[in-house]
Amino acid sequence: MTDIKSGINLLFLREEELRQGIELLYFAYRGFTEEPDAILADYGFGRAHHRVIYFVGRRPGITVSELLATLRITKQSLSRVLGQLIAEEFITQTTGARDRRQRLLELTAKGIELERSLTEKQRARIARAYREAGPDAVEGFRKVMLGLVEDSDRRSFTAGGDSARERG
Repeated sequence: MTDIKSGINLLFLREEELRQGIELLYFAYRGFTEEPDAILADYGFGRAHHRVIYFVGRRPGITVSELLATLRITKQSLSRVLGQLIAEEFITQTTGARDRRQRLLELTAKGIELERSLTEKQRARIARAYREAGPDAVEGFRKVMLGLVEDSDRRSFTAGGDSARERG
């Protein structure tokens, strides 16, 4: 791989620099998910469970419809995962007060504990990388990541905003 600290003129990216970016995303994702995956395995859960737990934790009271839109998965996929999380008492589901068709989701105390355990590993990894890179690099990283996010999701992220809580 090319040295990422080299003086590459980033305005004229060549195939090698683009491929290195792809590889860095793969390796970063592997590292980012490795510790949470081990915790999830102890419960017989996978990454789909993690995503549901994470977003329900970020938005207590999120509707099933909002969660489907956020995760962009089928009702069938969500039903399987959500059913297991509800049955094992990580998530509660209640009927909406204004609209009885709505199903509102929240983490239980057990779910909050698991979400914190999973997120703390990832939070620590990101915090370490941010500290090592410095504020200019963090802002550059944020811009690159926003550039990778679909336009329809990008508006959810504002400078210093709380992305998941602004969705809806």
